Amino acid sequence: MLARPEKFRCIECSKPFGAPDFACYYGQIESGPAYWSDRGMLCSLECSLRHHRQRMAEGTLSSAPAADPFEED
Repeated sequence: MLARPEKFRCIECSKPFGAPDFACYYGQIESGPAYWSDRGMLCSLECSLRHHRQRMAEGTLSSAPAADPFEED
């Protein structure tokens, strides 16, 4: 049987949401990720900073805050 691919992963390092060292808002998985951007979720402060620096170098930083990836529209 094939393993189901994780729907939510860090866009920088591909760590799956729910991994023991994936940073969650207030430390609770029910609260969702602690870091995200308009392109997806980020697992840690380190990945968040790496993503920000990369986007700054590309000139693709968003001008508005990204929506929470777990909130329904």
